Amino acid sequence: MRDTKESRLLLALLIAIAFALITVDIRGGEESPVDGARQAAASVFGPVENGVAAAVDPIGNAIGAVRDSGDRHDRIKQLQLENAELKQRLGSDARNNSRLRQLDGMIRTAAAGQYGIKGAEVIAIGAAQGFSWTVTIDIGSEDGITRDMTVINSEGLVGRVTTVGPRTSTVLLASDPDFTVGTRMEKTDELGFATGQGDRPLLVQLLNGKSKVKKGDRLVTFGSQGSKPFVPGVPVGEIIRVDPARGDLTRNVYVRPYVGFSRLDIVGVVVQAPRTDPRDTVLPPKPAGPRPTPTVTVTVTPGATPPEGEEPVQDDGQVQGGGPDPGASGDATGQNDDQ
Repeated sequence: MRDTKESRLLLALLIAIAFALITVDIRGGEESPVDGARQAAASVFGPVENGVAAAVDPIGNAIGAVRDSGDRHDRIKQLQLENAELKQRLGSDARNNSRLRQLDGMIRTAAAGQYGIKGAEVIAIGAAQGFSWTVTIDIGSEDGITRDMTVINSEGLVGRVTTVGPRTSTVLLASDPDFTVGTRMEKTDELGFATGQGDRPLLVQLLNGKSKVKKGDRLVTFGSQGSKPFVPGVPVGEIIRVDPARGDLTRNVYVRPYVGFSRLDIVGVVVQAPRTDPRDTVLPPKPAGPRPTPTVTVTVTPGATPPEGEEPVQDDGQVQGGGPDPGASGDATGQNDDQ
């Protein structure tokens, strides 16, 4: 529509009429003469408004979601932090329980052997002094530790102290190839020398080439002069393989150590040797083996008359389908099968 004098006059007239209708509607209230027209307009344009609102609602919801996303993100982040803290707490509790079990087991081992020990924690693993199998513990000379002291844990022999600082010490593990300790066989007292082989079993050279040993036999430390570097009676390990005897002066066996050197945590340094050799008392008790199952063997005299309803006795002395004749000269004996 062009901007002319007539169009401007028409626009002014329409505005005046609109203001007049608004004034009449406000003054009339519920009795407004334009109320019918308003309801008619609502019935016509209401569905259109609903459709437009339905189309616009997702946009409004999206705007609201964006507005609230900051709060939700903060809540999710808080929950993630709480979850991580809970996991850390649970992991810490599990580790503390494990360390308590290790400490309790080590105290029991020390009590069985009458060893005076100082507890320590492994704080580093590595070649501290040029050795390939060493650990560093968190006690040193200020704690009364000196060179060549025996180191144990709840399972048995860990190694010996080689270097001592004011607050830390280096321990050479029994698995190191430069490590050697005198051993004694359980019960038989056969002597030998155990040498570390890294992550392989210990090699033990028995001094008696004709010694009778077998898989499953156990060894403890023999002990050193003045109990340094080794106190007696500390569990070393269990034989898993025996080399055939070839008439040599010595004999080799291979021993699985009791200690897991890759998972050391709590250890004890023996600061006071036992007054007497504990012998085999520190070794864990062996599990009870299966008890033999008794079997019963029935013998009868060939030719005996069986009771009524039973099969006759065969010539080889075996009973077919029943027991022996109560009046037969044979008897029933119980024998234990040791197999």
